Amino acid sequence: MASWATTRDVPVLVVSSAASSERRLNPSWTISQLKAKLESVTGIPPSAQALTLRLPDRPQGTSISAEDEHRTKLELWSLRPYAEIHVASTDPASSTIIPSSSSVPKYEMPVETYSSLPDTVLAYKKSHHIGRFDPHAPESKEKKVAELWREIDAAQITVGARCVLTPSKTRRGTIAYVGLIPEIPSIGPWVGVHLDEPMGKNDGSVAGRRYFDCDPQYGVFVRPERVEVGDWKELGLGEDDDDLDEI
Repeated sequence: MASWATTRDVPVLVVSSAASSERRLNPSWTISQLKAKLESVTGIPPSAQALTLRLPDRPQGTSISAEDEHRTKLELWSLRPYAEIHVASTDPASSTIIPSSSSVPKYEMPVETYSSLPDTVLAYKKSHHIGRFDPHAPESKEKKVAELWREIDAAQITVGARCVLTPSKTRRGTIAYVGLIPEIPSIGPWVGVHLDEPMGKNDGSVAGRRYFDCDPQYGVFVRPERVEVGDWKELGLGEDDDDLDEI
């Protein structure tokens, strides 16, 4: 197949009922040469192609045709960068357009069949005891959650305590919730803080479930390691650059 690209190329958008794609045309080509190249793009045979050039200032379009298409060159038309060349078929029965893949039946392997295959990601996870196939996974999860609760107790993170959020320490508030949040896909407890200023991300609720009451933007949920309990006085509105590990 001959190459589309030359040094005098003009980028255009080729549009047909099958597809739309950017191509590069050369004004020195004849209409016949262009149609021969467009067949592989549109699936329409050259003899059945009707070409229309559309420019921004000529939305009605100009037909690209001539009595002698083997000699008539494209330079007779105003080929501008990113003009549109619409390709229609004068004989739909002769078109070889590939149908959309959405209409093609797709094979779906049964779960049982996939589970029995030896060289799959699932088989690898099984053989290496990864994820849910790790016999110690539930025990490890329980240990991690227990450790997080011990850290909470050691840091004296309790409802009603004053705190500041690290690392910037520009947001202060009162702890309003300590516990699990099923709506968040992460294990272990979270700490809900009622902030002194509207520098939070919610109103004390997550995914429609309320954990404590506060006005919009006064609530935030963070990991325990982000909370420092102490006798923190209220501050004025400050800047906030803590966006990690919170909702």
